Amino acid sequence: MPALESALTDDDPSAAPLAPARALGRCRHWGTTVGMKVMMAATGIVLVVFLVFHLAGNLLVYQGAGALNAYAALLRREPLLLWLARAVLLFSVGVHIAAATGLWRRDVHARPIRYRRMVPQSATLASRTMRWSGLGIAAFVVFHLLHLTTGTIRPAPFEEGDVYRNVVGGFHVGWVAVVYLVSMTLIGMHVWHGAWASLRSLGVSRPSRHPKRRPVAWVLALLLWAGFTSIPISILLGAVR
Repeated sequence: MPALESALTDDDPSAAPLAPARALGRCRHWGTTVGMKVMMAATGIVLVVFLVFHLAGNLLVYQGAGALNAYAALLRREPLLLWLARAVLLFSVGVHIAAATGLWRRDVHARPIRYRRMVPQSATLASRTMRWSGLGIAAFVVFHLLHLTTGTIRPAPFEEGDVYRNVVGGFHVGWVAVVYLVSMTLIGMHVWHGAWASLRSLGVSRPSRHPKRRPVAWVLALLLWAGFTSIPISILLGAVR
């Protein structure tokens, strides 16, 4: 798939990816830089797949209370599958954060004194702020769970089992909608760079002469951002009640 590979690559020849089999072969020691990058890439893909399915479920809000609440009830009727999915997600998040922390520490130790002035050549805003967007997303996930899963944070009345009413009521509160909108922007930026970087780390994509031309990563990030963002905006505008 040459077109797909070139669409997701950068022009830095020093960053040439390993072949997939070779990348995995060199990761027998998972504490190496290559090993941690592969772990980040693999778990990142798992998390992006979850976001796609999560968005598909959330978009049922446009079909009304019956559709969204029925979807939520279906998940609760299959506790084994639900907790299995949660376990996979928790494991993936833990490995992703651990690998990111390990790479950050190596980066700090490799250059303890920062550049006086650094002019990015092909690095994007998303790539330069991945750690910060990751921290922001982690904080948002905690807030999201406390808001719509456990009901611990209640900016609006919370009713167990009535997901539709909890979502609509919550997003009618201005500051809650702002938190979600900012967080979706962080997720969009993180996915845009992360999706491309994951394919590079796994050895799927190759260097290109066209930096920042990553249409597949763009489309994926844009769809996720637009889909999630549309929900609080539609509720604030009264299109969903």
